[in-house]
Amino acid sequence: MMSRAASHPWFAIIRRHLPLALLTILIVALAVPAAMLVVPAFTGRGTEPESTESAVPAWQQVPRDLSLPQGISPLKDSAPVPWPDTLAAQLNATLKTDGGGTFTGVVQDAATGQVLFDRGGAEGRVPASNMKLLTAAAAVRALGPDHRFSTRVVAGAETGSVVLTGGGDVLLGAGESSQDDVMGHAGLATLARLTVKSLQEKGIKGPVQVRLDDSLFTGPALNPTWSPEDVAAGETAPLFPLALNSARYDPAVTTGPRPQDAAMSAAEAFSAQLTAAGAAAGLTVAPGVVRGKAPDAAEPDAAESADGGAADGDAADGGAAAGGGGAAETSPGQVLAEVQSATLRQQVDLMLQTSDNYLAEVLGRMAAVAAGQPGSNDGATATVYQQVKDLGIPTDGLRVADVSGLSLGNQVSAGQLSEIVRDITSGSEPSLRAAIGGFPVAGLTGTLGSRYTDASTEGGAGLVRAKTGTLNSVIALSGYVVDADGRLLVFSFIGNGLAPGAAGNKTALDRTATVLASCGCR
Repeated sequence: MMSRAASHPWFAIIRRHLPLALLTILIVALAVPAAMLVVPAFTGRGTEPESTESAVPAWQQVPRDLSLPQGISPLKDSAPVPWPDTLAAQLNATLKTDGGGTFTGVVQDAATGQVLFDRGGAEGRVPASNMKLLTAAAAVRALGPDHRFSTRVVAGAETGSVVLTGGGDVLLGAGESSQDDVMGHAGLATLARLTVKSLQEKGIKGPVQVRLDDSLFTGPALNPTWSPEDVAAGETAPLFPLALNSARYDPAVTTGPRPQDAAMSAAEAFSAQLTAAGAAAGLTVAPGVVRGKAPDAAEPDAAESADGGAADGDAADGGAAAGGGGAAETSPGQVLAEVQSATLRQQVDLMLQTSDNYLAEVLGRMAAVAAGQPGSNDGATATVYQQVKDLGIPTDGLRVADVSGLSLGNQVSAGQLSEIVRDITSGSEPSLRAAIGGFPVAGLTGTLGSRYTDASTEGGAGLVRAKTGTLNSVIALSGYVVDADGRLLVFSFIGNGLAPGAAGNKTALDRTATVLASCGCR
């Protein structure tokens, strides 16, 4: 006899569909684990197989999260050195010119100095802006990485006159000093405000005559080996020991015409700021600025030892603001106010990152002054040459015609440039490490920021750090990289006699440096 439940219509439906339901449950049970394996391939949220991840060194893997920088762990001397023959085979496949001309190059193991690749490495070449590496090293050695340049206002010989005195800071800003910036670290508005304060305390009402002393530099303001076309195009400008914005009208516009008298432009901007600051204090300023040498300045008092670029206090602004504490009159040469530049370390970083020709030439002249040489073209080139020699780098064939790399008269070998990079990264003089931060990073910063973006070079992005150099028929790249085995390599590649505008030459250098970054060349 059939039970009432079994005879119910719903029981018949369940009995009829039960096999299909069980089959569905089975499919779902199998599909969920399968999906867990398959979905990450589409979402990117899975992990790579252990064998793939372990093949990529930790320092070359994309970080899974961001953290505060803790510094770079010391490299291990036990990391294997690339085999020269294996390395040469790979580099020769990429270091090829696009059209005419030739490439030379040197690769060294930074720790030992062993030459791993040498193609014409002793041959003198036009280095273009790679010359700035020599200048950076020379400036750091001659001046010290923490040196700052002072721009002072001193009392003139004539009653009521003040003399704006250039001390090598060509990164002055027109406004208030900006402690956090390199360009504009010292500001003319701050200098004017401190000057008015000092004059007030002296009881001086004006009219005040502004004079300009830019006598720190001597000789021609333009290097005679520079092409007039380069000067006209704004690649550089006549050199003076003070300027606004590295002799640019606008710090954000780095191409086109420049002031031809950057010192006078800065002095006129200072006079305008002094007029504005003086108006509120009842002090008048005579129109116009005239050149004239400052009387021998008295030694700054203790208040002047503070950082002149800070913008948060008169003492921090670096001026001898009181100028003698309320004396009835000023003494000729007395320091009335002062602002100080960013450190040399910061200025070298900016010079290398942006390949600033004007700043490079000024740093060369300031290194000459520090070394007891004239602040001239000849003084700068002689000082850079001597500093390279003092580093123990062979100077055979080295010719220094300028210190920025604009001149076609420069002759530097790939071997000499490689040695300079080695001295900066791992040499026996720790002070030279001050220049290491200025090397542009491939695909990220400075003159390498827009490079290393295609499939043949993207492997070097973020890993290659190098100074660029480009002239009409010249291209160069000198820098350093930690290879896939954890070995620090330094290199220099220089192309001369190249077909102007041939895009393949830049790509050839970037591909060659990328080979070094990915090298496990054993």
